[in-house]
Amino acid sequence: EDELKIVIVCDMWLTGFDVPCLHTMYIDKPMSGHNLMQAIARVNRVFKDKPGGLIVDYIGIADNLRSALAQYTPSDRKTTGIDPQVAIDLMLEKYEQIQGTLHGLDYSSYISGSASERMACIVSGVDFVLGKPEDEKKEFLNLVVEIGKAYALCSTSEQAQAINVEISYFKAIKSGIIKILPKDKQKKTKDQIEYEIGQLVSKSVISEEVVDIFASVGLNKPDISILSDEFLEEVKGLPQKNLALELLRRLLDGKIKSIAKKNVVQAKKFSEMLEASVIQYEKRSLETVEVIKALVDMAKDMNELHKRGEKLGLSDDELAFYDAISSNESARDFYENDVLKQIAKELTISIKNNIKVDWDVRESVRAQMRITVKRLLRKYKYPPDKQATAVDLIIEQAEKMCESELDK
Repeated sequence: EDELKIVIVCDMWLTGFDVPCLHTMYIDKPMSGHNLMQAIARVNRVFKDKPGGLIVDYIGIADNLRSALAQYTPSDRKTTGIDPQVAIDLMLEKYEQIQGTLHGLDYSSYISGSASERMACIVSGVDFVLGKPEDEKKEFLNLVVEIGKAYALCSTSEQAQAINVEISYFKAIKSGIIKILPKDKQKKTKDQIEYEIGQLVSKSVISEEVVDIFASVGLNKPDISILSDEFLEEVKGLPQKNLALELLRRLLDGKIKSIAKKNVVQAKKFSEMLEASVIQYEKRSLETVEVIKALVDMAKDMNELHKRGEKLGLSDDELAFYDAISSNESARDFYENDVLKQIAKELTISIKNNIKVDWDVRESVRAQMRITVKRLLRKYKYPPDKQATAVDLIIEQAEKMCESELDK
């Protein structure tokens, strides 16, 4: 987004200026040795999908470059140049593979259509790829990264110019998919991690444009803490069913993380339900429409959590401990519901009274917390066969309460 698009330099910026996104350098100044290598290094930084830079030589620096390279090891010298045709061949190979993956998808409107038609085409492309099996989805994302790197090395060639609009379409689909994938699915390679660290060190992190899938399909961006019935019905009615499912999956994953800050037991329960639904979807045991219905019902159950606490006469914190102590069947059989609620209320008071700013890092304070919990459970003769499990679960819930209290 910088207004600076092209710079004419003489000395200092050639060897002492670092802009990783710089992609082309035009040379018409005689240079040699260390200065020449440093100048070329300005444009050769790896950045996003840019694997290297382009040098446009006006005066013939090849001989000087060979002399400068003599100072480097044989292996370095061997890898300093690349035949552009190699990159062109690789780009065309990846292009054919991507076309194979997208076979049956008409994306001509992206090439020649209006802005709204292009956006609609991107949404169709995202939905199309999301409908593929998991391994084909991953292969598509990898192919787009690979074609992007190959294209960057030969972007001025006629072959690259002929398909550059299509490559931008492939990248737009990839960006849309990445935006809605759950975080744990966005696994990074060692190279990606090293690249990001490098960008942080050089303070040159630039956010990549990402397609806003919510806006593209006519949905307002929802607050995941709400997930209103109206919004859920909108999602259920989307014509792009694969996309609707992935949106719900992403939103529910965020909602579960939000619930986990308050209620460990319910978060685990919903997490297991979400995972089971996703597995059924990936195995094609259920139709996409059936999975969407199950996820919408799950979202509505999440919205009912607070009302459930009100019906039981419990606050959110008390409900969390109620769920922790009543999660095993023997406890539910042993106690009347009113007794379980009383235990939950006393646990909440005791733990809040024992919360210290650094309790989660001081083992002695944690040990005291465990004693408090055990004493209270013994007071009510909590089923001994489940007491150890209950203590661990209650301590885990107490940690969440502590984090929440300290955040306030």
